[in-house]
Amino acid sequence: MILSLFRKNTATEPVYAVYSAIVAQSRQPRFYAEWGVPDTVTGRFDMISLHMALLFRRLRAESGAQKQFSQAVFDLFFKDMDRSLREMGVGDLGVPKRIQKMGNLFFGLLAALNEAMDRNDAAALQDVLARNIFDGIPGPHVASLADYLLAEDRALASQPASAITSGALSFEAAA
Repeated sequence: MILSLFRKNTATEPVYAVYSAIVAQSRQPRFYAEWGVPDTVTGRFDMISLHMALLFRRLRAESGAQKQFSQAVFDLFFKDMDRSLREMGVGDLGVPKRIQKMGNLFFGLLAALNEAMDRNDAAALQDVLARNIFDGIPGPHVASLADYLLAEDRALASQPASAITSGALSFEAAA
């Protein structure tokens, strides 16, 4: 029984690998230094959310194990957000409220992104990004981020779902 605590859970390794790839890509300096994403807790959450949305867009048409994989990555995302909030000093009573708010923000962003990206509507995507990431401020930085997301969406569409769910998620567009 106690030895099972020290065994690797091979089922969760791909989930951690994919989430780690998302976090690493979300931390690319270009987003913050060149494109003006606020280098704040909120800005970093937004960038992870955008990359999570790209993953979910890629896996949304899949079924079975891929759906379970998406849910596992989502659960890990919010487990990580919970841990981060606690490290920042948010109390036990405040964490669930903040996590719920973060979840609502994420799902709202995901729905708006899906709508714009499903139509391949760059202008609508820029509106979504300006409103949700840049406090309503339009500009070339918004267009750059929109172009990046569209390119990544196309790149992820070419990656086999089986490769992603085995932990091999790669972002191809330069960041």
